[in-house]
Amino acid sequence: MIAQDIISRRSETPGWTYMKGMERLVAVVQELSMARDIEKVMRIVRRAAREISGADGATFVLRDHDMSYYADEDAIAPLWKGMKFPIDSCISGWAMLNRAPAVIEDIYVDDRIPLDLYRPTFVKSLVMVPIRTADPIGAIGNYWAVKRKPAEEEVRLLQALADTTAVAIENVRVYNELEQRVRQRTQQLEEANQELEAFSYSVSHDLRAPLRHVDGFVDLLRKNSESALDENGRRYLDRISGAAKTMGTLIDELLVFSRMGRSEMRSTVVPVGRMVDEVISSLVPETSGRQIVWLVDELPEAEADPSMLRLVFMNLLSNAVKYTSKVERAEIHVGCTKGEGDLIFIVSDNGAGFDMKYADKLFGVFQRLHRQEDFEGVGIGLANVRRIVHRHGGRTWAEGTVNGGATFYFSLPSKGEA
Repeated sequence: MIAQDIISRRSETPGWTYMKGMERLVAVVQELSMARDIEKVMRIVRRAAREISGADGATFVLRDHDMSYYADEDAIAPLWKGMKFPIDSCISGWAMLNRAPAVIEDIYVDDRIPLDLYRPTFVKSLVMVPIRTADPIGAIGNYWAVKRKPAEEEVRLLQALADTTAVAIENVRVYNELEQRVRQRTQQLEEANQELEAFSYSVSHDLRAPLRHVDGFVDLLRKNSESALDENGRRYLDRISGAAKTMGTLIDELLVFSRMGRSEMRSTVVPVGRMVDEVISSLVPETSGRQIVWLVDELPEAEADPSMLRLVFMNLLSNAVKYTSKVERAEIHVGCTKGEGDLIFIVSDNGAGFDMKYADKLFGVFQRLHRQEDFEGVGIGLANVRRIVHRHGGRTWAEGTVNGGATFYFSLPSKGEA
């Protein structure tokens, strides 16, 4: 009897319930924004529904085709948790089908109520609001153990709770879909990485074996026949040995690049001017006997992975050397300009150039704009450049004219903004 008196007095103070309900609704919105599964949404909502309206019980109903599924409840006594009813034979179904709240002060005088289901319960009055009025996906029921007609403000609060619940359920659905896609994508990446690791190992092993042979025979030739060689011969041996060592370095850098998607970049401050000088020096064997003018501006420091950035310049500068091989006096320019929040590096030459209508193919894997008999190559260098620059958060592009030279650009975030 005392409990009934407390319930009755509480139900007669709608102003108090409304103010407390408003405060609770604000808190619920925050809680629901963090929910990542439907079970948590239901726990939050069924508890909040009672607190907002001062009800003695609350149910969380989900629409399951033509059935109303009473998925969860919070009440002073058991109701219908886990049960399903035809949607056209229960009050939750009525709220969903009519897309409107059902407010019933006395369940025993309302013909929408299946009394056989309600008689064993404590329920005397109820409010049922649809979850999403446009296309209801469920309903929230609020029940009292005494006859009571909620104020309009309370019904609006409950409907606001239901509308917020609809958003939370949609967020859970989207989150789960995204999580599933992430899992699938992660699995695909792991499989691709395993294949790439196997490929990298094979490339490393297959390329290093002939390099070891070259280096070994150079050493034997030095030991056994160096006295019979003239100065040119000894210089040729040095160049062969140097080229073998350079090839070994390139293999190492390619392997680092192949793994960059699986490991963090070793970003550091790179003195780009010194790096470009070193790359140019490594190209001396390819430029021997040619008239090449190197125009290298003062270049700033940049934040980048040194081995990857070296590979970028190695590709761009060796391309410039290659595609100027048919001009009498080659000019290769390396410069840099400041953009908005980035550094734009420039490598230009006065060589064969290219037709701009094919510019979109330049950075594709195995894409070449010149015949093999004119210029050797496999068409992967610029693809490597683009991937490395993108990995650094930059972009690549190029300009050129046929037999009028080419200019390649790539950007890197300014130091401190990478």
